[in-house]
Amino acid sequence: MKTLENDRFLRALLRQEVDRTPVWIMRQAGRYLPEYRKLRAEAGSFMDLATNPELACEVTLQPLRRFPLDAAILFSDILTIPDAMGLGLYFVTGEGPKFERPVRDAAAIAALAVPDPEERLSYVTDAVRKIRQELAGTVPLIGFSGSPWTLATYMVEGGSSRNFARTKALCYTDPRAAHELLDKLAQAVTAYLNAQIAAGAQAVQIFDSWGGALGFEAFQEFSLRYMAQIVDGLKREQDGQRVPVILFSKGCNTQLEALAATGADALGVDWTISLREARQRVGQQVALQGNLDPSVLLAPPARIRTEAERVLDSFGPGPGLVFNLGHGITPEVPPEHLGALIKHVQAYSARSTEP
Repeated sequence: MKTLENDRFLRALLRQEVDRTPVWIMRQAGRYLPEYRKLRAEAGSFMDLATNPELACEVTLQPLRRFPLDAAILFSDILTIPDAMGLGLYFVTGEGPKFERPVRDAAAIAALAVPDPEERLSYVTDAVRKIRQELAGTVPLIGFSGSPWTLATYMVEGGSSRNFARTKALCYTDPRAAHELLDKLAQAVTAYLNAQIAAGAQAVQIFDSWGGALGFEAFQEFSLRYMAQIVDGLKREQDGQRVPVILFSKGCNTQLEALAATGADALGVDWTISLREARQRVGQQVALQGNLDPSVLLAPPARIRTEAERVLDSFGPGPGLVFNLGHGITPEVPPEHLGALIKHVQAYSARSTEP
């Protein structure tokens, strides 16, 4: 097995010493890049990109050609699993993802089958293999999935939602059906991530984008429980190397201790908590990833540098930090602003590790 030229990201996730803080950016391959917009227009649609392994590989590599990032992340979508379950995923400009056949009752849930990722999602695993080949051992590749709760919200609502009324109503009026849906999704996510790991993903992240919509106890019942089930079922070593697992539950700072107890290697945190407080609460259990407000990247570079230092200083000295945003980069961000951020994080964190 070829040794990675740059393994800072993996080392940081395992709380090992690094010479500077590694950095990657959620949604680093996406609409803020003009080369992405051009390729998407040529491909015809988002799904035409995501389901074509050659094009998905190209999109994954685009930000790495611009910026000295410490990891690549697979270009795909969290809704590939519901699509593979036969719900008919499509996208509406200005409205986001939609499903032709939402799942809204016990009978529809009972009819769902857990998809075989190598059969129904082979375009994803083919893309992982292609990306690993093209990366040629330069930086690690991150695979990912949505969390069961987050996937369920789209499946029940039929698309995006502001209040998740249908999904919450299912949980409280027919909890047995809700748990059946979440359990099937946990099985599907576990198989899907294990397939990505087998294909070459060197770390995986679970995006619990809508976990913060749940109350404290409801989060533990309907989201945390199933993420812990996934973590427990993941293949944690491949080719003799540890495969770290990151949990990112947006808006769930009250749950940090419980998230850390799942057995994950790292927690992504949003910008509504300081890394200092998060680190104090989780102690030595996990690494942390985050947590710059994405809107900071709309500010002038001088302010971006100041805010980046604030994040790094908040975490303090010692291992266990991956610098990232507290959520995905937005389409309005000028690419040169991201370049300024990455350059400064690398330089400032390298200075802070000097004896």
